[in-house]
Amino acid sequence: MNRTASMPMVALRGMTILPEMVVNFDISREKSIQAIQEAMAHDQKIFLLTQKEVTAEDPKMEDLYKVGTIATIKQVAKLPKQIVRVLVTGETRAVINALEFDSPYMCANVTVIEDEIPYYTDEHTYEAMARNLKELFEEYAMRNQRISKDVVKQVKTTEDLKALVNKVAANLPIHYKELQDIQEAEDFEKRYDMLSMKMANEAQIMDIKEEIQKKVKARLEQNQREYVLREEMKFIREELGEDTTLTVADEFAQKAKELEATEEVKEKLHKEINRFKNAMQSPAESGVLRTYIETMLEMPWEKRVEDFTDIEYAKQILEADHYGLKEVKERVLDYLAVRAMTNKGNTPILCLVGPPGTGKTSIGKSLAKALKKPYIRISLGGIHDEAEIRGHRKTYVGAMPGRIANAIRQAGVKNPLLLLDEIDKVSTDHKGDTFSALLEVLDGEQNSKFRDHYLEVPLDLSEVTFVMTANSLQTIPGPLRDRMEILEISGYTENEKVHIATEYLIPKQIEKHGLQKNQLSISKKVVWKLAKNYTKEAGVRQLEREIGAICRKATREIYEGNKKKVQVTDRNLEKYAGKEKYSIHMANTEDEVGIVRGLAWTSVGGDTLEIEVGVMPGKGELVLTGQMGDVMKESARTGISYIRSISKAYDVPEKFFEEHDIHIHIPEGAVPKDGPSAGITMATAMFSAITERKVRADIAMTGEITLRGRVLPIGGLKEKLLAAKNAGIKTVLIPKENKRDIEDFSEEIINDLEILPVSHMNEVLKEAIR
Repeated sequence: MNRTASMPMVALRGMTILPEMVVNFDISREKSIQAIQEAMAHDQKIFLLTQKEVTAEDPKMEDLYKVGTIATIKQVAKLPKQIVRVLVTGETRAVINALEFDSPYMCANVTVIEDEIPYYTDEHTYEAMARNLKELFEEYAMRNQRISKDVVKQVKTTEDLKALVNKVAANLPIHYKELQDIQEAEDFEKRYDMLSMKMANEAQIMDIKEEIQKKVKARLEQNQREYVLREEMKFIREELGEDTTLTVADEFAQKAKELEATEEVKEKLHKEINRFKNAMQSPAESGVLRTYIETMLEMPWEKRVEDFTDIEYAKQILEADHYGLKEVKERVLDYLAVRAMTNKGNTPILCLVGPPGTGKTSIGKSLAKALKKPYIRISLGGIHDEAEIRGHRKTYVGAMPGRIANAIRQAGVKNPLLLLDEIDKVSTDHKGDTFSALLEVLDGEQNSKFRDHYLEVPLDLSEVTFVMTANSLQTIPGPLRDRMEILEISGYTENEKVHIATEYLIPKQIEKHGLQKNQLSISKKVVWKLAKNYTKEAGVRQLEREIGAICRKATREIYEGNKKKVQVTDRNLEKYAGKEKYSIHMANTEDEVGIVRGLAWTSVGGDTLEIEVGVMPGKGELVLTGQMGDVMKESARTGISYIRSISKAYDVPEKFFEEHDIHIHIPEGAVPKDGPSAGITMATAMFSAITERKVRADIAMTGEITLRGRVLPIGGLKEKLLAAKNAGIKTVLIPKENKRDIEDFSEEIINDLEILPVSHMNEVLKEAIR
């Protein structure tokens, strides 16, 4: 039988109160507090109705559920911050008919719902329903520790079926929306079914959860909390038959699918990803596999940058960045022309050989700029482990790819420009031969299948443009030299140094030191003097440092306000650069006996050597001083043997060589000297001293001598001719076979020099001896 009444109402947020429930809740809305006060002033009855959305601050009729609970207020307590705590007991369900008014409090017109238990013909049905509900609740309570034993005892002692349903529903710790569904059930039988089904489902879910936890626990390693969480998630997904979370392994698999690579690479990746999935229980192994997979995915297997074949642009870049170096520039432009005509062609493997400071490393950067390719520099100086090139096998702790593979990954494309700097400084030890590892890298026929130990799959290096730099070819093995196209970069002439300093170094240093172009001027005479008397090098590195020193002093003068502009001339150069550091040994003014000017090549350019020979009474010994190397000593012995063989023709007494000692000395004794190119110079000096005939002071010579007096070719001719010219030498004797080298030299070098090719010592003595 239904009853209708009007009473104060409180809209509940995030909770549902059922009959038989004893519960307290906090309220802070003024309307709710006024409704409680109104109820307390009369019969303490309040209608509690749940609102649909928790966020609704001022709920209307459409924001509320239809069925709520009429409750009796047992206690009201005021808390800080205008919060009121209310203790109520749920009594009966009621449906809201209308919201009569909502100010100053909400008043609702409600109809009480009388739960009528259906009539069953079989009297045992009621007992069965009650017993079933009690057993389900007791079984649920055993699995859920939040239900106290006192509540279970109260339920078990309740005989009335209606009260039993209300009590069980009131003590189920489930979400308020699920409680609201039970609250709004149309009749008693439906409420009973929903309650029974809910408890049965919850018990089954807890059984499944317990089973999952048992499976997870069986796989646990001690103290691996992260693993526990991962496995729980894994088994929950397995039991529910769904997997919506994209795991790391799935992410790897997706990236591998999208990767541009060969089938061999993809197959290897797929295999390693499967191993990674099964290695969750081993953090060490999974860490190794994860690093390997990430490295493989970062490699640009088939990603390339388009070849740029604009020759005019390349020419402009090369000319703008470097002065001279004609041969290198020509080779690059030839390569571009072939690429433009054929859309293919072997990628060059160039080796730039020359003294320090001649711009070898910076050429590589300019080439990459001209070709519009990513530029990566790999310094090979001091590398002595083969694994630096080929990588470590991934099973080792801290394993990583080799420097070549790592550079390709860093470049992001398979066809960058790699500069292998200081390749002549590579060494070898018990860990392997590094040069041998480079053989495969630099072989255009093999490097398309280069195998890095870490990657374990072939890496295509055939499209990489390799540029090597070296100061000398002597330490590079023959097989490796054979694989490279060698371009020699000789030292700069004084004129070239002046051009480089004026066009590149001075503007660079002025900008670096915060000066304006009009604040510092350095005359050409100063640059000439810096190159001649302040530096002794084939390149321009020291020259740049000297210019930097001048800029520093000029900057200080301007900053301190002493000057607004600084002009450096040859008159005030000492003030800014200090005293001269080097002096050139100029040609002697007078012809002398036993003194001949030779020409030598050094790592910092050419130099002249004044070879002195003295003859004294003795026992026929040959004394050699001046830190000569073995090859140079052998040249001296060869020279004396030749002189003895021709001595009769020049009226030298037969017993001269038995009764006299010959002493050969090369000044600057602290400096080691070696090589065969001083052979004809020492032979001429000995001939002069033995025959007491003078040698021309304005002549210099270079060439290797044989026992029969033949003159053999030598190297470093350009640097030697420059040294002769700087020393004021007028005539230079060179081997006849070196005559073809002169054709490649600029006019600046050979101007004002009389260069005489000779093939035999007879010609040398004819030109040199007075």
